[in-house]
Amino acid sequence: MKIALWILIFLATFSFMEFMAWFTHKYVMHGFLWSLHKDHHRKDHDSWFERNDAFFIFYAVVSMTFIIIATNTSFWYGWPIGLGILAYGITYFLVHDIFIHQRFKFFRKANNWYARGVRRAHKMHHKHLGKEDGECFGMLFVPFKYFKK
Repeated sequence: MKIALWILIFLATFSFMEFMAWFTHKYVMHGFLWSLHKDHHRKDHDSWFERNDAFFIFYAVVSMTFIIIATNTSFWYGWPIGLGILAYGITYFLVHDIFIHQRFKFFRKANNWYARGVRRAHKMHHKHLGKEDGECFGMLFVPFKYFKK
């Protein structure tokens, strides 16, 4: 029973992180922390790194905190929560930084319906160079209209 609950918590956390990514992107990155995110929309430097990369640190710290608490206390729920956040972070990195933005040259030939829809949605998000009037702030679950031809 405990393993089923562990898996359920992990999957729920992973799924909830898509909402958190959307919420953070829309209201924090395109809100009061636009100063850190704007170089992702309009590159104003020569570095491979972006100020926007700092956002991963917040979720990494949250993930590590849950895992550390689970390790040092009887709060075993911290393991599936922390690892669910970590798994989403890895997925986000693979989809956003590698697949969409090609910061590493992998997955260049992926061209199935899901890949095209996610790329199209992200392209529509990036057509807005300012913090206002944005659209499609999610990453893994994007509106169905982006999957249509």
